[in-house]
Amino acid sequence: MKSYKHIFFDLDHTLWDLERNASETISELLSSYKLEDKINSTGHEFIKEYNQINDELWELLRKGQIDRQTLRYERFRRVFQLFGMKDEELARKFGDAFVKDSPRKPHLIPGAREVLDYLSQKYTLHIITNGFAEAQEVKVDFARIGHYFTHIINSEQAGCNKPDPRIFEYSLDLAGATKSESIMIGDHLEADILGAKNAGLDQVYFNPNGKEHNHQITYEVKHLLELQQIL
Repeated sequence: MKSYKHIFFDLDHTLWDLERNASETISELLSSYKLEDKINSTGHEFIKEYNQINDELWELLRKGQIDRQTLRYERFRRVFQLFGMKDEELARKFGDAFVKDSPRKPHLIPGAREVLDYLSQKYTLHIITNGFAEAQEVKVDFARIGHYFTHIINSEQAGCNKPDPRIFEYSLDLAGATKSESIMIGDHLEADILGAKNAGLDQVYFNPNGKEHNHQITYEVKHLLELQQIL
């Protein structure tokens, strides 16, 4: 087994429970904007449609086909339209409120805090994230995990998104780390795992739902606490 010194974590869906935090925020915003009756649906259905549209737009962002401002507002504009609301100004306000409020939600993926306690005693930890720069530092602060990390590296700061190898090179340079002593942990097969692999880093694929794939990966876990068995 290699002797690692630096561990690079993805943030959303790997440590920070994006789905739970986003769902809570959207439910609260639908209530505060008094939209429950207007959407003529349950909040659960609204959130389900949001998740699908948001995932599609993030994929376009990773591929460089849209910019962050488009993602920020287009996702709610599209969801609102699905539920018969064509008020674009309201969609913009809702999008701004979501970006402001959701990062303040503190929920972590099960096992995250325990595994960070464990790993921080043995390794230097960092985060590499594609999320909005204004939001990611807030997430880390409100979830009370900032003290575990030496660097929190954002794609806006690096000038490129995962899986671009340049964001991993940038992160290694910032951390003063070599590829051979570093490993990347993330939930997104293409952005986190294949991105790191193509950049020459070992990887741990956090795959809680057991998604099938045919890629050769250094390690794969279904629960974060399994990291204690391999690192």
